Amino acid sequence: MLKKTIAQLDPYVPETPLADLEAQTGVTKITRLSANENPFGTSPAVQAAIQGFDFSSTRLYPDGDANALRQAVAEQLGVDPQQLLFGCGLDEVIELTARTFLEPGDEVVEPWPTFSEYKLHCQIEGAQVIDVPLAADGSFDAAGLATAVTPRTKLMWLCNPNNPTGTYTPLAEMRQLLRQIPESVLVLIDEAYMEFVTQENGSAVQLLREFSNIVVMRTFSKIYGLAAMRVGYAVIPKNLISAMQAVRLPYNLNSISQVAALAALNDTAFVAQMRQRVATARTQFAGFLDAQQMTYCRSQANFIFFSAPRAADLHQYLLMHGYLLRKGLRPGWLRLTLGSEADNAAIQNLIKAFYQSAR
Repeated sequence: MLKKTIAQLDPYVPETPLADLEAQTGVTKITRLSANENPFGTSPAVQAAIQGFDFSSTRLYPDGDANALRQAVAEQLGVDPQQLLFGCGLDEVIELTARTFLEPGDEVVEPWPTFSEYKLHCQIEGAQVIDVPLAADGSFDAAGLATAVTPRTKLMWLCNPNNPTGTYTPLAEMRQLLRQIPESVLVLIDEAYMEFVTQENGSAVQLLREFSNIVVMRTFSKIYGLAAMRVGYAVIPKNLISAMQAVRLPYNLNSISQVAALAALNDTAFVAQMRQRVATARTQFAGFLDAQQMTYCRSQANFIFFSAPRAADLHQYLLMHGYLLRKGLRPGWLRLTLGSEADNAAIQNLIKAFYQSAR
């Protein structure tokens, strides 16, 4: 009946719709800061592009190769357009990767904690996932990752900046790590949050010419504010792209999403503004946590991962005051998506009030 790998699988649990959560809790308005969404919206150019869309064309199938978007992304990244694989969000790209390369008994190495969908799709294919704990500061344990590789290792997942810690591995350190990994292991570098990096905006795209065994992934869900449009993509080695395209479903990216993503990509001023606003909020919130003597990971993403005494109670307290954070990623820790200036200030006041009331 069921595949053996499915029978005891823990599914990925998506965010509860806010209307449902408000009805469950009785809280009139809840601001979701648990999904790393862009609180500032999306480029006005996206709305204009969608409003200008020819809706009479909806009777036709979309461009199955997303050619206009493909050419624009390739030009921005400086890669061959034929190396690009587009998916319905990075979720589909992750699924396609596992489906294309993994067989029962294969091993996959990943740092832990990291984005849980890597493990989910590896387990569906019957692969064994080897978790290598992160270093104390939330960064990759490069030596541990390299040591975990065996002759059975097929893939390695590296989320950079990492989710949920937000920690960023600079390009030079990434290069050193890749040099320790056999060419027979395909290294998937998920850069969903790379556009938020201000420390050193060095993408692994620059390493594609040096290493033939890496895949670099990006998404329009985060800094571009297009989470609802579901557009993700990966830059694939030329010798592997045809196999992954064969597995990909045809017409997996709808026409409106393609139009929206192209408009968002071209509005570089909006992206720069988002990067600066998030960086300012990130610095300010880190200063608050320092002042409260709370432990956290040094983030280069649009979220902060912090240790909180009585984390479950704090999570519930914030929820009942209208703010949803992410819990359960590591015992005693919470992940906060950086919000508007007003929301960040309100949450900081609530955190102080929670701990003062506990004294």
